Amino acid sequence: MSQNKMLKLPKGALSKKRRPTKHWIWGHHAVEAALRNPSRKVKRLLVYPDLLPNLLPVLDAMDIPPAISEARKADIDGLLPEGAVHQGYALECNPRAELTLGQFLAQPKEQRRLLVALDQVTDPHNVGAIWRSAAAFGAGGLLLTERHAPNETGVLAKTACGGLEVVPPVRVRNLSDSLEALKEKGYRILGLAGEAETRLNALEPSELNVLVLGAEGDGMRQRTRQTCDVLVRLPTRPPIDHLNVSNAAAIALYALASYA
Repeated sequence: MSQNKMLKLPKGALSKKRRPTKHWIWGHHAVEAALRNPSRKVKRLLVYPDLLPNLLPVLDAMDIPPAISEARKADIDGLLPEGAVHQGYALECNPRAELTLGQFLAQPKEQRRLLVALDQVTDPHNVGAIWRSAAAFGAGGLLLTERHAPNETGVLAKTACGGLEVVPPVRVRNLSDSLEALKEKGYRILGLAGEAETRLNALEPSELNVLVLGAEGDGMRQRTRQTCDVLVRLPTRPPIDHLNVSNAAAIALYALASYA
């Protein structure tokens, strides 16, 4: 990595009082995954000097690596939101490119067999955890609406633990209309709802599936429910018959991946 000399920041160059005006992601796994993503435009890497060797293999393999700066904890803390658990890694980069629904559908079928759709799930920790599970179980995209859905943030990226780089975001204006369009392309639309009569593990296999998840508490909106082909539930039992949406997503994705 001779072309990437470590730049040492002068003492006090970054104030603890500064807060981000640029796009940063942080944490070991999130940063390393972003560096490995050839479609991610990376700009500047701040890293503790003793941690740099962990990234040398991926940095050496990059055509255009980021500028690299030696950093202390106070330096990185000063650039990130208060309380960010960065583990000594922070990367300034552009947000991940989003797909339109048409671009998603233009991909080979093998890459788009399973799609996760979020109906007003807004908490970045939940969305990040769902993204991680989507990557783990082979989903081809995460469908988000233009409103009432989070944009990429450092918190979301860290919680996704690299999943954001594997599963592309698919941004649409209207969820129900998009689900109808997916039906026309042969997708089965499955809405996860705790009160549903049909168990997810009782379904027959299907080649193309969309798993729809609603916000915690309110669940899916009425029109979204009506658009689904079938509402399904997990085989949970009282008194704990409801799970956090990200935990429920992981179990449902496992079930779908196991017979896809």
